[in-house]
Amino acid sequence: MEFRWDVVWTAMPQMIQGAQLTAQITLLGIGGGLIIGTLCGLVMAFRIPVIHWLVFAYISVIRGTPIVVQAMFIYFALPMTLDITLSGFAAASLCLAMNAGAYITEIVRGAVISIDKGLTDAGLALGMSYPQVLMTVVGPLAFRRTIPPLGNQFIISLKDSALFLVIGVAELAQRGEQLTAQTGRALEIWTAVAVFYLIMTFTLAMIMRMIERRMTIL
Repeated sequence: MEFRWDVVWTAMPQMIQGAQLTAQITLLGIGGGLIIGTLCGLVMAFRIPVIHWLVFAYISVIRGTPIVVQAMFIYFALPMTLDITLSGFAAASLCLAMNAGAYITEIVRGAVISIDKGLTDAGLALGMSYPQVLMTVVGPLAFRRTIPPLGNQFIISLKDSALFLVIGVAELAQRGEQLTAQTGRALEIWTAVAVFYLIMTFTLAMIMRMIERRMTIL
């Protein structure tokens, strides 16, 4: 089968729109996931009573169910239960944030507990308060150790955004599906979609690599 470049150029504006929406969902999902994961990771690392078990339940549910099921639940079931209306974009962003947050929780927890307890004791011995030790000693060291696994999680979240076509979000994968139906040229359309994802994941990987190089992993 001959590869028709004209099909790709004609479809390019719609693919760019889909890629932009994918980037927006990913950024919101990653941002929300970082907030959720950092807070829950600290709760798990320091085993805060009661809340620790609630976070454990949240992680177990998210990690034990496919993200497609989570998206369908948030988009279809949750609005019916709470009597609210969620757009596909809002549901996708929320789903990605909750999903990423569960995995980032474990990344943060692992980074915090990996810090030598002697550093905390040394800070306290110097007269620092526990919050000061956490912010100025444990926090920076733990953050440096989270960078490589966070980079991996960000890329996974970006690729997971393709699954939101099941709730009708017109992101890149959904655009590819629509364009394939319109043109009947699956080879050209899905090749172009794959290239778009490769560009986005490569860019994200390079950004995280730059951050990693600027910080010494201890």
